[in-house]
Amino acid sequence: MNIGLFCSTPMVALSRNVAPKHAMQMLLTGELVDAATALRFGLVNELVPAAELAARTHALATRIASKSPLTLAIGKEAFYRQLELGLADAYAYTAEVMVKNLEAEDAKEGIDAFIDKRHPVWCGR
Repeated sequence: MNIGLFCSTPMVALSRNVAPKHAMQMLLTGELVDAATALRFGLVNELVPAAELAARTHALATRIASKSPLTLAIGKEAFYRQLELGLADAYAYTAEVMVKNLEAEDAKEGIDAFIDKRHPVWCGR
């Protein structure tokens, strides 16, 4: 906006990740937003002091990496696919995904580990 060019391409991602009124404000004004505003708009999940960023990033990555790789893949694919569907179709699709996920060896291992009060050993199947 500030140089006579509308951010059409970035608008696609922005409009799908923040409230329309926030996206429109950013797009029409061309103003940068500070970290607190980015958090309030939902552009970031949390604010971390620079000195803690590497440790926090590593901790989050470690927590995610400790999960079943198969289940992570199933979940990521289902998340993005259901976004494109209407509400009823999204529920129908995710119900099918849940049933298929329950048939996986990792799901059985996860349930057994929970019942046995132990850490699961993922096989990726």
